[in-house]
Amino acid sequence: MNSIGTRNEKSLHRALKLRYAASAEAVEVARAGYICDAVGKDGEIIEIQTGSFGPLKKKLAALTRLGKVKLVYPVALSTVIELYDAGGVLQSKKKSPRKGTIWEIFRSFLHAPTLMLLPRLNIEIALVSITEKRVDDGTGSWFRRGIRVDDRVFEAWEGALTLTRPSDYRRFIPYDRCETFTVKELAKKARIRETLAKKTLWVLTKAGFTERAGKRGRAITYRLRGSLPKKSRSPL
Repeated sequence: MNSIGTRNEKSLHRALKLRYAASAEAVEVARAGYICDAVGKDGEIIEIQTGSFGPLKKKLAALTRLGKVKLVYPVALSTVIELYDAGGVLQSKKKSPRKGTIWEIFRSFLHAPTLMLLPRLNIEIALVSITEKRVDDGTGSWFRRGIRVDDRVFEAWEGALTLTRPSDYRRFIPYDRCETFTVKELAKKARIRETLAKKTLWVLTKAGFTERAGKRGRAITYRLRGSLPKKSRSPL
């Protein structure tokens, strides 16, 4: 069986797995030679992914041949940060000013831009509130000054956005067919960073939703393609 196991599983992943599973026993289930996170009440296979979708391409292609699959991607709308010292003593607790956005999913699509076109695959953005537990023990990354993220804990359910059909992704292109737009203009309209807008347009262009239209000064312009892409058995 192909599985990453649960040894390093974070609390958020475990909580979502139990939320979507039909029962406490319907987790870590074998299907098509893989270990799946859970099976839902209607028999739908559930996969929870907090990082890149790239490593899941082969697994999801195999699982969708069996039936419906739901890929759950959590987005933290609000985060409380708890900082502990190396001995486990709480040093501080504060609410992060950063708020998550549904557009973050396009970071995970970067290495699997056409995954959304896989038949019988639904992608659900789970909107949650979490507590992020950090430990100041010198083993973290340099940009966190040695502080490492030890765990992310589920605190509250805030809702979900399900993306089933190609038309559901139209919400990420807030322009009419006759309009052209740049990365900077999309970032402003969506209220996201330009780096995230650039990744979004790269994915949507690779998947066939948008195309390059020309240039406006030095900036590349984009537009909606004439028709939406269709689900395909082998889009990967």
